Amino acid sequence: MFKHIREDINSVFDRDPAARNVWEIIFCYPGLHALWFYRISHWFWTHEFFFAGRFISHLGRFFTGVEIHPGAKIGRKFFIDHGMGVVIGETAEIGDNVTLYHGVTLGGVTWDKVKRHPTLLDNVVIGSGAKILGPFTVGKGAKIGSNSVVVKAVPDNATVVGIPGRMVMAEEKKDEGRADLQHGQLPDPEAKAIACLFDQIRELERKYDILAEEHAELKKRIADK
Repeated sequence: MFKHIREDINSVFDRDPAARNVWEIIFCYPGLHALWFYRISHWFWTHEFFFAGRFISHLGRFFTGVEIHPGAKIGRKFFIDHGMGVVIGETAEIGDNVTLYHGVTLGGVTWDKVKRHPTLLDNVVIGSGAKILGPFTVGKGAKIGSNSVVVKAVPDNATVVGIPGRMVMAEEKKDEGRADLQHGQLPDPEAKAIACLFDQIRELERKYDILAEEHAELKKRIADK
């Protein structure tokens, strides 16, 4: 238990440059408090004390503004930055070293009692306000941009932005010391589309120049005859 607590505190130090000391993290980080509430409620849930699990989860929501269903499965080194407004559904599964920013929803799209929430593999980063909806998988190392709405599977190490979410970059796997969203470095899908249009225009110009040269040569041959 104490090993997990130390690991949780170190995760905050690793991913939040504003963290100054251990006492500040213990008393002033609602995302961390929400995770501890979840761990207690999850223990009761897995031991079939369902009401106790839900009640503790409800207390966690009241005190932190983060709603994590006790039936969700969360791995090691999970970090919720700022916390307020985060919702994690019952059948959601989260791997190790995952980071969520405020306002993220891991939601479902059906009322059936089946797997209906997303699975986030290791090292995923979800930007503030993003909605991940449905029983699909977000691959290892993937990044979801702020306020994106994602409704289908995301490959490993991909970057997804927009509504609905579009994959704008499929990166090779990187050896990073920690997960980072790098908002300022997320690619702009509109700029990328414009760049593709310019590439196509340049290719058409090249082909036109070739055809113009061939046409001029043909006219010269006809004139010589």
